[in-house]
Amino acid sequence: MPVVPYKDKTTSKREQVAEMFDNISPKYDLLNHVLSGGIDILWRKKAIRELKSYATPAFAPKKMLDIATGTGDFAIEALALKPEKIIGVDISEGMLTVGREKMARRGLDHIIEMRSGDSEGLPFQDNEFDAVIVSFGVRNFENLLKGLTDMHRVTRSGGVCLVLEFSNPRASPFKQLYGFYSHTILPLIGRMVSRDSSAYTYLPESVQAFPDGPDFLRIFETAGFTKTKWIPLTFGVASIYIGQKA
Repeated sequence: MPVVPYKDKTTSKREQVAEMFDNISPKYDLLNHVLSGGIDILWRKKAIRELKSYATPAFAPKKMLDIATGTGDFAIEALALKPEKIIGVDISEGMLTVGREKMARRGLDHIIEMRSGDSEGLPFQDNEFDAVIVSFGVRNFENLLKGLTDMHRVTRSGGVCLVLEFSNPRASPFKQLYGFYSHTILPLIGRMVSRDSSAYTYLPESVQAFPDGPDFLRIFETAGFTKTKWIPLTFGVASIYIGQKA
């Protein structure tokens, strides 16, 4: 059984995830930074640096796709690579509305375009993007392999895919401390700020059930990516995965 936000509902995981993000979209950015102590910002910066160093010196992505873009924070960070265009897609209209307002406010809407789109059926042609990125989104896919395979489809030959996602710390005592925080403190703060009692209970449950580390790399490679790399962050609380399309 897939982990879903609202266990009392019979709707699909995709529908429930969209509903959850619609509910928390007004407070999403604030909660992200508060609950991570701001380290999520550093993780995104690190991920973009890794993408740049992983690729060849000649790699300069002109067109990028940011999947599960949310309010567009990762797309904004990716501007460090100087692309001509970034398209961000998400299934939550609430998150996209906040993201579009953010892009317009910052004068970035001519470079970063926010579109409605499903990661498991991307509305793009084969080999369309030089780089495909996603932060804290693949955990929410209804079918992980299907989503990654479609990401591979829209990446051009020689292009790069980067995934930034939560993972499970493996070493004691940080494993136990993080477990207490994620299952006790995080849902409490999330419930108080977002008014959605399920969203921040779903987060640790979805992380715990997610096939991280070497398990994720196996699925990543099954989807078609080669030269894969796994980089744990902050004692394994998050991980970067990078692969290339041959």
